[in-house]
Amino acid sequence: MIKLHDKYFKPFLSEAQILAAVKSVAQKVAADYKDETPVFVGVLNGCFMFVADFLKEYQHPCEVSFIKLSSYQGLTSTGIVETLLDPPDNLEGKSVIILEDIIDSGRTLKELIHLFNNTNVKEYKIASLFYKSEVYNGEYAIDYIGIDIPDKFIVGYGLDYDELGRNLREVYQLNEKHMINLVLFGKPGAGKGTQAEFLKDQYNLKHISTGDVFRYNIKNGTELGNLAKSYMDKGDLVPDEVTIKMLQDEVEKHTDASGFIFDGFPRTVAQAKALDEFLKTKEMRIDATLALDADDEVLIQRLLERGKVSGRTDDQDESKIRNRFEEYNQKTAPLQAYYETQGKYHSVNGIGAIEDITRRLGKVIEEL
Repeated sequence: MIKLHDKYFKPFLSEAQILAAVKSVAQKVAADYKDETPVFVGVLNGCFMFVADFLKEYQHPCEVSFIKLSSYQGLTSTGIVETLLDPPDNLEGKSVIILEDIIDSGRTLKELIHLFNNTNVKEYKIASLFYKSEVYNGEYAIDYIGIDIPDKFIVGYGLDYDELGRNLREVYQLNEKHMINLVLFGKPGAGKGTQAEFLKDQYNLKHISTGDVFRYNIKNGTELGNLAKSYMDKGDLVPDEVTIKMLQDEVEKHTDASGFIFDGFPRTVAQAKALDEFLKTKEMRIDATLALDADDEVLIQRLLERGKVSGRTDDQDESKIRNRFEEYNQKTAPLQAYYETQGKYHSVNGIGAIEDITRRLGKVIEEL
C-alpha cells in the first residue's frame, strides 16, 4: 500500500505484467506496419513510459512525436478535454498510430479523432495500453489493446494522482475507503507492538493498546481511570464494561481513522462478545484476528535479551516467561475457537525479518 497526497493505493499490476502487455501491443502493430515507416504519436503526459518501452519492443523503422491533452483533475475527469500541444505538421501521407496510456469514458479519444480527422494522414489507428471496457462508450474502434482493466482509478507507469505517482514502475489501484478492524494476538515478545506500528501507518489505522488506554486514563485522572484504579487498588479485575467504555471513548476520538487495531483486548470470549456488541452499535465489526505465531524457545531468548536492556524483571526470569506463555495459551485457545467459527482467525508466522512479517500480515489484510 502506498500513500499519494491524501489517498491510499494498493498494488494492481506488476512491472512484469505491464511490460508483457506493452510487448504484445508492439508485436501486433509490427505485424501490420513493419513494411513501412509509421509515426507513433504519444498522448502526454501519461504515455511517456508506455511510449519509451513500446519503442524498445518495436524493432522496425518508425518516427515518434507527441501531442498533449488534459481532462483529469484529481480522481475524476472534468468532462472537458483541452488540447495543450497540437499534432505535428509533417504527418501528411503517413500512417499514424496514436499511443494512449488509458482509455476509459472515450472523451479524450473523441478529441483525438477530431484532431486527426483534420489532418491529411494516410490513416490513423489507436493503441491503448490500459482499457476500461465497462465504461467505454464504444463510439470509435480501438485497434490495439494491452490490458482490459476494471473501472478503478489507477496510478503509476505514467499515470498520476494530482501529478504524483507517474514515476512508479508498477500500477496501483485506489484503495476504496472502508473500515478494517483487526484484533492482534501474540505471546509476549512476538512483536505485536512493532507490527501494529507498521500496520497503522500502512493502512491508516488507529492502534488501540488496552495497556496504553488504561495508563492514559489513570494518569490523567479521568472518571473511568479513577474507577479502574479503584478496582486495581483492591486487587480486583477491572470489569469488562469499564474496559469497553474506555475503548469506546478511544474509537469515538478517531472518527477519521480507516479502522482500528485492538491490541490486548479481548482476552476472553466474554470480552470478544462485548467488543462485537459495541462495534455493532457503530455499524462496525472485527474483520480479522491476526495471531503472530512463534516458537516458545525463540521468544524466550528474545525476551531474555530484551530484559537486559529494558530492566523489566518479568523479562529476566525464564520461569516467569513460561508462566506468561501458559496463561496466554489458556486464554487464547477459546478466543481462537470463537473467531475461527466466524472465519476470522488467521495464524501468521511471526518469525523472521520485521519487514517479512509485515508483508505476511499485509497479505492477509489485502485479501479481506
